[in-house]
Amino acid sequence: MSVSIYNTKGGKKIPLETIEKKQIKLYVCGITAYDYCHIGHARSALVFDMIVRYLRYRGYQVTYIRNFTDIDDKIIKRAQEQNTTCEELSSRFIEKFHEDMQALDIDPPTLEPKATEHVDEIIAMIKELIDKDLAYQTGNDVYYRVDRFDNYGRLSGRSLDDMLAGARISVNEAKTNPMDFALWKGSKPGEPTWESPWGPGRPGWHIECSAMSRKFLGNTFDIHGGGKDLIFPHHENEIAQSEGATGQTFARNWIHHGFVTISDEKMSKSLGNFLTIREVLEKYESEALRLFVFSTHYRNPLDYSDTAMQDATTGLDRLYNCLAEIDKMPLGANDQAAIISAKDQEKLNSLKVRFQEAMDNDFNTAQALGHIFETIKDLNRIRQSLPDNPTAEDVNLLRHHTAILRELTDITGLLRKDPATYLAKKQEKVLATLDIDHQEIEKLIKERTEAREQKNWGRSDEIRDQLLTKNIELKDGPEGTTWLVKT
Repeated sequence: MSVSIYNTKGGKKIPLETIEKKQIKLYVCGITAYDYCHIGHARSALVFDMIVRYLRYRGYQVTYIRNFTDIDDKIIKRAQEQNTTCEELSSRFIEKFHEDMQALDIDPPTLEPKATEHVDEIIAMIKELIDKDLAYQTGNDVYYRVDRFDNYGRLSGRSLDDMLAGARISVNEAKTNPMDFALWKGSKPGEPTWESPWGPGRPGWHIECSAMSRKFLGNTFDIHGGGKDLIFPHHENEIAQSEGATGQTFARNWIHHGFVTISDEKMSKSLGNFLTIREVLEKYESEALRLFVFSTHYRNPLDYSDTAMQDATTGLDRLYNCLAEIDKMPLGANDQAAIISAKDQEKLNSLKVRFQEAMDNDFNTAQALGHIFETIKDLNRIRQSLPDNPTAEDVNLLRHHTAILRELTDITGLLRKDPATYLAKKQEKVLATLDIDHQEIEKLIKERTEAREQKNWGRSDEIRDQLLTKNIELKDGPEGTTWLVKT
């Protein structure tokens, strides 16, 4: 079975066919570096991190380019507000972005080019467009002629006539057509400036991605990605620029992820529901955020709430608990036959196929994780059905399948930690919020053990219930009584 993707250009799911066999060239629009990243940025970074990991798992060599916009109207405005330079501001927030990506355990792209480092390539492309009469100069500005590009609106499914009907020319804009967009902007006093054939100025937003993708991936590449908010006008304009300049198909496939809302409302600072990645990670594990994001298909809307994150945390704990319990199982005799049934073994053995079928179907992480949790349920059931001293063959079989689980979940960045260490740290964190400490817990467990030895079952149950009121759960086993913090 081959990988299928939903191609925004055409609006349907198609088999992924690459220009070169088993090689993929991918370009994704990155951040405009003027502020801390929010959870919408997190979703974008996580989605394409997952896609790249899965394509590599399926044997593709992936060249992954994600740019930085480090010159833009928003950057200029914020730099002026903070009485600093655009270079200092963008460099600072690129550094913060990298810190956030590291905290999310996101693999770095192959390259992360910056717009300001490729002004020569941008100027060269603008010259090509002017030479083909697809762009024109007015003052120190240069605009793209949208009515000269026949396929304008194809990606977003919009008609140029309909767009023109609702368009208005802004005051002081000397554009031929209200839909024309800026390729080069003449600099105002105090703004960053580069010399060009059209006078001092700076690149427009859209042209940077056309120029940088062309430099690193060629005139035509396999996949272009980003959020749905970029389909129009950004990606539509990229197509017009690139195909206008080269006469060749720009990107063969387009992948766009859905929006993020906060408790069913659009994220907005004015509404007080604007959440940065840092704020989320102060409350929740990065893997819990990953589980939350990937429990919804990447093209669907994603609604963030504390309830959803708590559910993701509970699910993550369930995964780690299963692995930890199997890790600590004692190896029994080697001369005894396994008792795990052939039916259960067949079910466990089918996980890889089921997982891959889901992921091959347009990276359906929600369905793939459903198979993971179903397998966790099976592993827990099988483990609990085994005797206290299970055979070595049975234990090794369970451990073999937890290794497969970790191999598959690594594609979504889950279960990368040692289970025992993860659970111990979590217990310590929760315990710090409770009105009880290790010493008191161990003292009560010792008292309960003595009560059980004296067959004082009433006192034994009383201590168990007392600890439960403080979220401390006891487990009795052949090696004595252990405890854990209920979360």
